[in-house]
Amino acid sequence: MKKRRLPLGIQAYSKIREENLVYVDKTERVYQLAKESAGVIFLSRPRRFGKSLLCSTLSALFEGRRELFTGLAVDASDWEWKKHPVIHIDLNPANYLNGAVALESVINMYLDGVAKKTGVQLTDDTMSTRFAYLIREAYDKHNEKVVVIIDEYDKPLLDTINEKEIHETLKNELRGFYGVLKSSDEFLRFVLLTGVTKFSQVSIFSQLNNLKDISLNPDYCDLCGITQAEVETCFEPEIERVVAENGLDRREYIDKLRRFYNGYRFSKKDLTVYNPFGLLNHFDNHGDFETYWFATGTPTFLIKLMEAQKIDVLDIEKKEIAFSEFRRFDVENMDALAVLYQSGYLTISGYGGSGLYTLDYPNEEVRAAFAESLLHHFLNGGDDRSSKAVIARALMEGNIEEAMNALRTIFASIPYGIQLKDEKYYHTIVHLVFRMLGLFCLSEVQTAAGRIDSLVETRKYVYCFEFKLNGSAKEALEQIDGKEYLLPWGGSGKKLFKVGVSFDYEKRNIKEWRVLTG
Repeated sequence: MKKRRLPLGIQAYSKIREENLVYVDKTERVYQLAKESAGVIFLSRPRRFGKSLLCSTLSALFEGRRELFTGLAVDASDWEWKKHPVIHIDLNPANYLNGAVALESVINMYLDGVAKKTGVQLTDDTMSTRFAYLIREAYDKHNEKVVVIIDEYDKPLLDTINEKEIHETLKNELRGFYGVLKSSDEFLRFVLLTGVTKFSQVSIFSQLNNLKDISLNPDYCDLCGITQAEVETCFEPEIERVVAENGLDRREYIDKLRRFYNGYRFSKKDLTVYNPFGLLNHFDNHGDFETYWFATGTPTFLIKLMEAQKIDVLDIEKKEIAFSEFRRFDVENMDALAVLYQSGYLTISGYGGSGLYTLDYPNEEVRAAFAESLLHHFLNGGDDRSSKAVIARALMEGNIEEAMNALRTIFASIPYGIQLKDEKYYHTIVHLVFRMLGLFCLSEVQTAAGRIDSLVETRKYVYCFEFKLNGSAKEALEQIDGKEYLLPWGGSGKKLFKVGVSFDYEKRNIKEWRVLTG
């Protein structure tokens, strides 16, 4: 079976079409967006989610390059194939720790390129003045309104978030630059800004009172990303190749693919999408289930933010957040959960009305990889990889003794300088180990009789853990039995394990454990 060419790392729409690479037709949504004419449109999506390809597609559409859209949805629409002057700026490829010099260099490079293309002679002036002049002159020369597309508008601010002085300088520069869009409104046909985060209205968009944020709009929830239906139709050859090469059951494989990479949701509408980067890499690597998207970035800043705001790792799933929190982001006023959502580490899992959204991990890739990053942070790098593999295998085989001994090895590897202060800390480490291994693990599970510290469920077994720092394993086990924590799983047909665990504060490790079955 011939392997098709996938657009790995390619964000230029024209190249994808001209070189006949695999393309998921999003032009019906792009057409819908392009018809929008009111104000400045803003779209927030996590990194590597197709924002740059969207910007490139819109550029080609507004440039009237109909030959690139042959056979696609927009080609059969009533789109007027006019050639508009397009100012397309991508703020991603630069190091903004150099401050205003780097920002001006990048923006002026794009302005000069568009000026040359449109026949406008720019003078040496500030980037904001040159931007305003280019818009007006391009409009006059071509007698068509101008399209402005700015991709990764927030990259300079995110890069300098820990450098307050540089950050403030760039914020002031960008405020003036984006302010040009308001004063140039009569010359503009369409304006789109994309980014990961939406900095608050007062900090950078203070002059854009006509900003239309479509980030949570159900009409555009699948504008970026790939739906399950699109995967099973557009990537049928890739699916068949992976199934054939690995001897898999097709339905079981697709179900695992969905659990591992699907799950991102961006509105009230109950529709989820895949991150394109992870999906394409999975197919290109013969169906290997690796953490492709997660590996492209580090959540160190977010973990520190969670720590500063005392976000409980055990309580990060199924968290409710108000609609207003999605729209508030600034250096002095960041909500860790909202930032985790905007960055792609959490996603919408439910909408309960009254403007409240429930957040959770999007899929197994993020759940396991983020748990590993958190564990690495908690242990300051002092973990034991071989012991983790032992735990996963032992729990899958029902060997609780081997799993507990491996857990003791992990605790023994923690650097002595780390203070294990309370029972919660030990509990958190155990939970993160289970999560990192991809096990189905719930913590602080509420039952009719009380709250289970940790519950792990495999295909054949259910493990109920109760932890004690100032107590004995016997007391922990008696609590599980006395409160009948495992009663709801009595009819599951799985073997039940009750595991009482006590920790030794002085030795900073598991002191003892006791196990009952049935």
